[in-house]
Amino acid sequence: MKLETLQSAMIEAMKARDKARKDSIATLVSAAKKAGIDAGCREAIPEEMVDQAILKELKAVKEQVETCPKERAELLAEYQARLAVFEEFAPKMMDAEQIKAFLQEKFADVVATKNKGAIMKAVMPELKGKADGKEIGAVVAELCK
Repeated sequence: MKLETLQSAMIEAMKARDKARKDSIATLVSAAKKAGIDAGCREAIPEEMVDQAILKELKAVKEQVETCPKERAELLAEYQARLAVFEEFAPKMMDAEQIKAFLQEKFADVVATKNKGAIMKAVMPELKGKADGKEIGAVVAELCK
């Protein structure tokens, strides 16, 4: 996703006076800009870097939702609202069937070894940011049976 897309969505939320949505999108914009600054590309932040920043923030807010005590209902609602906004901007992830097809097509020789560690080592750089690591691990474990 382009940083400009996030920024325009934040401006729309400001115009609509939707503070919660604006704050959530601002978090994503800030994370993307920080990643760009850290990588030394402040002016032209690549889409992949923006996507990685969004995924990192998405993971953090998922953990917040999971660890939030049930008696803190308003805090939990805030986290869930933030999660919904983050998911809206998160890149589309591959599902288990797509991962399996990808592995069998591009990494058939490595999958044939049935060595889970070697498969994960070969596959992760290719699928980073395209699929959830836990999902990849589950598919690899299934293929190694």
